[in-house]
Amino acid sequence: MPNLGRRERLLLADLLESVGPDAPTLCEGWTTADLAAHVVVRERRPDAAGGLLLKSLAARLARVQAEYLAKPYPELVEAIKAGPPAYSPFRLPGAEDAGNTVEFFVHGEDVRRAQADWSPRVLDQELSESLWKRLSATARVNGRRSPVGLVLRRPDGQTAVARKGTPVVTVTGEPGELLLFSMGRQAHARVECEGPEDAVAQVMETKFGL
Repeated sequence: MPNLGRRERLLLADLLESVGPDAPTLCEGWTTADLAAHVVVRERRPDAAGGLLLKSLAARLARVQAEYLAKPYPELVEAIKAGPPAYSPFRLPGAEDAGNTVEFFVHGEDVRRAQADWSPRVLDQELSESLWKRLSATARVNGRRSPVGLVLRRPDGQTAVARKGTPVVTVTGEPGELLLFSMGRQAHARVECEGPEDAVAQVMETKFGL
């Protein structure tokens, strides 16, 4: 069976193919073509992808991404399906799962949930547990901008502390929903928030994620 990263890659490529290059996404200002170009550059242009984290490389990233955006959309989708080239760090053993499962899951939902007729995706236990493991490990990084205490809780009671502090907002949902919430997709995540009304409002407006 394909690993989770590979499976999420193919699901994302299928979504991009099905909606075409001009469909909206949850990534502000991006169409599906922009999103496809982003994914390809991230894997195939490590010389520019550093701009995702370093401001000093942001201009270079923007130029390279514009070059890829000018390519035919089907070519970008096929590049996503094919996976990273031999020189990419994502070809290292285990890198597909570790580096791409969350990336492709979230971007798949960026496409899915931006469409008018979207319906929830039912996740299997393997993927849910993988997402929870990653969420637990990165909760404090993604939640560092929270202006209040923030706790992420699964329906079974397992929790991850995203930010210590008071007052506290507790966000309850399935792992995939909590992950989307913690990566800045609060308005589109199916979760329940508990806490003081003004604190909940602040959390909903915070730009989480990297």
